[in-house]
This record gives sequence, C-alpha cells and structure tokens, in this order.
Amino acid sequence: MRRAAALTLTSLLAVAALAAAKAENAKPAREENGKYFDAGDNPAYSIKADGTVDWYTYSGYRRYHAECHTCHGPDGMGSSYAPALVDSLKNLDYQHFIEIVIQGRQNVNSGQQNVMPSFGTNNNVACYLDDLYVYLKARSDGALDRVRPGKREDKPQAAIDAEKTCLGG
Repeated sequence: MRRAAALTLTSLLAVAALAAAKAENAKPAREENGKYFDAGDNPAYSIKADGTVDWYTYSGYRRYHAECHTCHGPDGMGSSYAPALVDSLKNLDYQHFIEIVIQGRQNVNSGQQNVMPSFGTNNNVACYLDDLYVYLKARSDGALDRVRPGKREDKPQAAIDAEKTCLGG
C-alpha cells in the first residue's frame, strides 16, 4: 500500500515538474505594448503564476467561442467533422495556421472530405488571427485549461488601435 502511494506521489511530482518545465519553455521572449512574442517573433501567450492571462489570449478565447467552436468544438477539442485544434497546434506553426485560416483548406482521404472555409474576408476572424493563435497555442501547450480565463490583463491601447484600424472604426 505504501509503495503504491509512493509511486503515485512520485508520478504526480513528475507530472508537476513536466508542467513547470513546459510553462518555463513557453515563456515569451519579449513584450511590446502588451503583446507577447516568442523567440521566432511569433505571437505568444503570457500566463502569470496567479492565472492572469494576457489580453490577446483572453480575446482569443472570446473570438474562438464566437466563431470557431461550432465546427472545432468547445475549447478546441474537435468534433465529428472538424479536427481538434488543440492537437493540430502541437505540429502547426504560426505561419501555417494563418495560411489555413485565411485561405481555407481541403483534406480528402478514404471516402471523407473535410473542408475548412476561407475566413480571409471575415473581419470577426481575420482581425483577431493572433488572438486566436495564442489562445489555441496556450490550450495546445497545456498552459490553459478548458475554462474561461478568470483573470486577464487590461486591453492595451495597441489592441484598441489595431481593432479600430482593422474593423474600420
């Protein structure tokens, strides 16, 4: 009995250490006007120890559940006719994510055809591509649970300005 409990405790500690290492590796390389970037200069999420997410990750959560969850399922977990984006973002880089969302994509295999329509002209998606990416990347990395983020940073002026420019306001 004690041996099983010790193994369980050891397993839990190993999982916690792996999660901590993953979170450390996922830390953004830089921040500019409230937006975070990785070492490759791609948009990145920032989640503080107390669970506070950056504005763009929070916005991505909202945009995803307004536009994408109907096909891709709640929290990016997939559905019977669209893939789990939580899994896709494990192998899909930022540039390919943007290309697929803007241009759309067709996958045809063994009697099944999956079509991702183009969202390049849908400003409710196109204006928030970075937000969607960082939210889904945080979910894919296991840094964000399947819940609405409880705490968020304030919306930076740069986000306000970009939104007005993109939406024509």
